[in-house]
Amino acid sequence: MKRILVIDDAATVRMYHRNILESADYQVEEAVNGIEALEKCLQETFDLYLVDVNMPKLDGYGFLRELRGRDIPQAPAIMISTEAEAYDRQLAYAAGANAYQIKPAKPDQLLLQVSLMLGESIT
Repeated sequence: MKRILVIDDAATVRMYHRNILESADYQVEEAVNGIEALEKCLQETFDLYLVDVNMPKLDGYGFLRELRGRDIPQAPAIMISTEAEAYDRQLAYAAGANAYQIKPAKPDQLLLQVSLMLGESIT
């Protein structure tokens, strides 16, 4: 079973993403900010990250830069944010994101992107 780490400071958003992902048989872990997420990444291996941009302590950009700079198993990351400007998208990719979605993510679009990132066949 594929493991996905959902990183967002809003409990409602984490629950929303958890429900979508678990309905598609993914195992979901959560982190409330980039610091907590990094700690989890150093202890466990994940197949994919869903990353919010705006979080306290360490934002999504900072988390991805830190993660990508570490000598640990890497996984694709989908940045999910309310920031909709092209500049925000460029920052996400520069930090190490593999995809970018605008909140709120539509369940079918999110699952499609997750499947593509995980290299799963689309039915």
